[in-house]
Amino acid sequence: MVALQANYCWVELERVGPHDCRRLLCTRRTRLAKSGQIICVGDRVGVESIDWPAGRGVIAALEPRSVLLVRPPVANVSLVVVVVALAEPAPDPLQLSRFLLTAEATGQAVLLVFSKADLLPEQAVAAWLGRVAAWGYPALAVSSQSGSGLDQLRERLSQPGLAVVCGPSGVGKSSLLNGLKPELDLRVAAVSGRLQRGRHTTRHVELFALAPGALVADSPGFNRPELPGDPAGFGLLFPEVRRGLQQAACRFSNCLHLGEPGCAVSSDWERYGWYVEWVGDLRERAARPEVHAQGQRAAEPGLRRRGDRLEPRLDQQWRQPSRRSQRQQAWREGRQEQDGAEPLSLPDRED
Repeated sequence: MVALQANYCWVELERVGPHDCRRLLCTRRTRLAKSGQIICVGDRVGVESIDWPAGRGVIAALEPRSVLLVRPPVANVSLVVVVVALAEPAPDPLQLSRFLLTAEATGQAVLLVFSKADLLPEQAVAAWLGRVAAWGYPALAVSSQSGSGLDQLRERLSQPGLAVVCGPSGVGKSSLLNGLKPELDLRVAAVSGRLQRGRHTTRHVELFALAPGALVADSPGFNRPELPGDPAGFGLLFPEVRRGLQQAACRFSNCLHLGEPGCAVSSDWERYGWYVEWVGDLRERAARPEVHAQGQRAAEPGLRRRGDRLEPRLDQQWRQPSRRSQRQQAWREGRQEQDGAEPLSLPDRED
């Protein structure tokens, strides 16, 4: 599936169909949602009930996926491209680290790209490249205006697989894709002059072909990724921690690398202070029983959860039996009348 808009999906066909049909506009079988199968961009799906002249069909099956990136929601990703602007807006190291951690959590290759390199002097660009290299990321500095670095980025994204481009709003993700493939003509907008924040021009995730077998996903920007994982495995998302563990093993298998005796990971790296703070946040979150794994607060007495919000639960005296309960009551009363007995009086069922 190459795009998801509202209740409709665009599905790219493996083989060209009748009437030279290459894409189908599809709906989804209700049973998929009822069975908990959520379809995302990048999923391989089975289509039936195809209307070839109209170019429409129905998604009836979802094939197993190898990996799922939650935000942006893209399946079967092989490369995560984190894009951050060097100016307008200026890069935020904390925000950048959160994006990198989200990318690392997928277990796939990560590529860091600095956009708008033409807006900073070469020395400032080199300073940022050296800084993130110490983190463990050999980054690319590119400019969609001057074209510098685009050939290197195109070569990397032309490898077979699915690459997803993610990052904050306004960093120029769509502009970079337009530079790589001008015929895409993706919508772009300038950064807000007063707040220096990006405007949301990309509204949905969509796949584009850059080369045979190479797909790239443009995605809406967001500014604060959630911290992934649990405290036990959180350190492995940092290349600095992985480098330390390659040299030696920690004394304790459950070491959190917070200065425990025999820890193989030193504290002389730039992001160590952030790491300590974030591990503390994860441990605090894990210790709160009222928070679910998805980060949603459990419903309190007198409240019910509907989607991502809590709402008051209706008092018992105002509740009405569901239609299902009413049908069951009518069926039981009919059976009792056929048997010549008094109909049973059932209490109202709480839904």
